[in-house]
Amino acid sequence: MPKKSILVIEDEAPLRELLQYNLEKEGYSVLPADTGEKGVELARAEKPDLVILDLMLPKIDGLEVCRLLKGARETRSIPILMLTAKSSELDQVVGLEVGASDYLAKPFSVKILLARLKNVLRSHEVIGRENVKIQKGDFLLDRDAVRFFIKNKPVELTKTEFGILSVLMDRAEAMVSREQLVSLVWGQGSFVSQASINMQIKSLRDKLGKARYAIETVRGLGYRFVPDPRL
Repeated sequence: MPKKSILVIEDEAPLRELLQYNLEKEGYSVLPADTGEKGVELARAEKPDLVILDLMLPKIDGLEVCRLLKGARETRSIPILMLTAKSSELDQVVGLEVGASDYLAKPFSVKILLARLKNVLRSHEVIGRENVKIQKGDFLLDRDAVRFFIKNKPVELTKTEFGILSVLMDRAEAMVSREQLVSLVWGQGSFVSQASINMQIKSLRDKLGKARYAIETVRGLGYRFVPDPRL
């Protein structure tokens, strides 16, 4: 089995070298980059299995790198584990909003990073084995194109909103717990507050408009997707 390749975009040489050493020790193939520009070029050329991305980069910062990778068809499916010295909940939400799969604040334990990395890769592999297109009544979700439609009309969603809807539609009529949602969308072991989940669900419902009631809240437990018969 070929080694999983990890692109490390980190401008601090000591940390980049530490990550490379520990990742190679775990059996990964590492592609190091010290700038956002180099990281984007390597991602496009090599198509790594995962990107470890520092948020605080010179010139093109981590958020912009994330937007560039998630905005291009050839790299949008590559999961991103974001590293940053910023640890506020708002910074975490912003990172996840632009497409990061998980978020780790500096300073961090290498063991925790490796565990989170494995969880992100595992979740990505599971999603990759699921149906590419999900049709539920008037709702169509296309994972390959990363597009969502209601009655053939496109609805623009963020990466996180798309992930939430993908999980809920794939398990239509069944209750999905908050813990399951966090594990499948953000990655197992991720910390996502209830307030952040509520914010994502509210934003998603607002974008569904008249179809907002297709996402039901199971009080105290989680959520359920039920195609709205009133459409």
